[in-house]
Amino acid sequence: MNFIPSNIFTWQNLANLVDILVVWYVLYKVLSMIRGTKAVQLLKGIVVIFLIKLISWVLNLHTVSFLMDQLINWGIIVIVIIFQPEIRRGLEHLGRLPLFSSTSNEEGKTKNHLIESLDQAIQYMSKRRIGALITLEMNTGLEEYVETGIDLDAEVTGALLINIFIPNTPLHDGAVIVRKNRISVAAAYLPLSESNTIPKELGTRHRAAVGISEVTDAITIVVSEETGGVMITRNGHMMLDLTREEYLKYLHAQLADSSNESSRSLFDVFSIHRGRGKQNEKDNK
Repeated sequence: MNFIPSNIFTWQNLANLVDILVVWYVLYKVLSMIRGTKAVQLLKGIVVIFLIKLISWVLNLHTVSFLMDQLINWGIIVIVIIFQPEIRRGLEHLGRLPLFSSTSNEEGKTKNHLIESLDQAIQYMSKRRIGALITLEMNTGLEEYVETGIDLDAEVTGALLINIFIPNTPLHDGAVIVRKNRISVAAAYLPLSESNTIPKELGTRHRAAVGISEVTDAITIVVSEETGGVMITRNGHMMLDLTREEYLKYLHAQLADSSNESSRSLFDVFSIHRGRGKQNEKDNK
């Protein structure tokens, strides 16, 4: 009678558990990466094809099963071509992991440069009441909206942002989308929100900013053409009439830590602050 140590089964079970967790984590990261892009619809199509294959196998539909086999076999090449932007973005994301990246100081300098450039542009446009709409891509991909804009792929500078939004210029109408700390496109179209909570005095730029915040986790900055006021939206929340100190505090916090919990807490603070301000104005009247 052979004796097999029980710890072998323990290690095997542990290995199986790690294997399952790794697969689920990879699937989660892939779904997070393609969320908010056209790849989601393509993924649904792939699921439908596999369901048809399964049904044809159960019902012995040989011709349908053969066609599905051919489609699946050749589909791998098609998927690589169609999902090229997502695959490239995923590999770039792996390359930015601490294992491959240089020091975190360089990333911090890049973030500070981005915030300084945004601040320079916001201050200039706010004082002169130049309307602006700037969206910063966070975790959710914005490829669907990038495709609607005009490619720039330029370094973010205050002067460039100001020039883009100068009235009656070719790029001023629409949104600037910033990806990976660079201006990806200008004159991009964002989805308009139909929410009834948006004040009626706010225009199309503000509705577009709320709209993109309802379907992605992007941070969007709006400079009002009518009042020069600054608004930031994220995750369906609005922060209206921000001071320079307030929006700088928020940008520093979010670009350093883009977690939802941090976002929610800061939005709550600003909402309470703004609510009290409006109430005080009513009381004074």
